Amino acid sequence: MKIDSKLHGIIDYLVVIFLWVSPTLFNMPEMTATFTYALGGLHLILTVFTNFEMGIFKNIPFTVHGWIELIVSIALVGVAFYLGSIEGKFSHNFYLGSAVTIFIVWLLTNYKVRIINP
Repeated sequence: MKIDSKLHGIIDYLVVIFLWVSPTLFNMPEMTATFTYALGGLHLILTVFTNFEMGIFKNIPFTVHGWIELIVSIALVGVAFYLGSIEGKFSHNFYLGSAVTIFIVWLLTNYKVRIINP
């Protein structure tokens, strides 16, 4: 099953909401909370500027969006170990889980679809 660009956009906005409520919902340690808010903001910027149905400004090609998400999923493994070493097991597990989830969404998404600017 492949995720189409519209569903991917919906997932992106849900991820932003999840990232922004997580620090309060899970009572995250300070550095993990700050990083989580920032990651949510960066993910929102990426989504808003992507050229797909859910984008607003449509400057970033959807394929580039995909490559950025792949890089982020790999980088979050390092973040998991870094934050885990400073702030504990929850931070480690949260970011390792985030890395795996983003990677799975990346694997399942069809980034080759051609989106045309309106």
